[in-house]
Amino acid sequence: MTQGSREVRADTVTFGSAKVTQSSRAVPVETPVEIVYGTIAYAVMMATPDDIEDFAIGFSLTEGVIEKASDIRSVTVETHPKGLRALVTLAPERLSQHLSRQRAMTGRTGCGVCGIDDINALPSATKQVFQSALITHEALHRAVQGLSSHQPLNDATRAVHAAAWCDVSGAILLSREDVGRHNALDKLIGALLREQKDAQSGFIVITSRCSYEMIEKTAAFGASTLVAISAPTSLAIERADALGITLYAIARTDGATQVSGFTPPLMLEKCA
Repeated sequence: MTQGSREVRADTVTFGSAKVTQSSRAVPVETPVEIVYGTIAYAVMMATPDDIEDFAIGFSLTEGVIEKASDIRSVTVETHPKGLRALVTLAPERLSQHLSRQRAMTGRTGCGVCGIDDINALPSATKQVFQSALITHEALHRAVQGLSSHQPLNDATRAVHAAAWCDVSGAILLSREDVGRHNALDKLIGALLREQKDAQSGFIVITSRCSYEMIEKTAAFGASTLVAISAPTSLAIERADALGITLYAIARTDGATQVSGFTPPLMLEKCA
């Protein structure tokens, strides 16, 4: 068992009878994680305490604090009486740019926008994603079918989200889990940056619904296809269209629904 879960007492009540079964079960750990740039606190996120270095790097990219992995000199994770602290050392020029746009934010579980006091401060990717990776329906099926075997924490707790990176064939190469869906994706992106993965060499699968933040984070990394197990929001579809991301939602082992990134009719004729 990782530090991301903990055993607790669990008494199971059987409805319609007086039977109570005493047992224990694993629950996910949820802890405050403070992100600090230099010596200045930037955000407190509620997260699962696994892969925190990945989280700090991915969060830094999707928040717009950095543009590439080399903008970070080091990440040190230390314990705090109330949780964890990720101390991120930025390259001097990047730290200077960050301080000029700093905002304070206190997060809830995996929420990427809680605490913002100005609507103009909403994170928003601006660069369109260049689409070059051809993702077949067979690859989508393979990825969705194999996802459950890459969720050990969810197997134990049934209470966390996952984000996975798949190659163009649908083989899952990396996955990360967290109580927060945003955090799981940030952890995955951080891991991909650390391994210097080409954003156009595959696609992302997430176990949650797809709200606009998930699209923004995907675009910040540069991936052109996102597959969500649950449904999308209207703004997620609008942002996917605007940023050039192909979005599949309600993905199951028997099918998925494409809601953005449709191939123009002329291109379909050329492919026929």
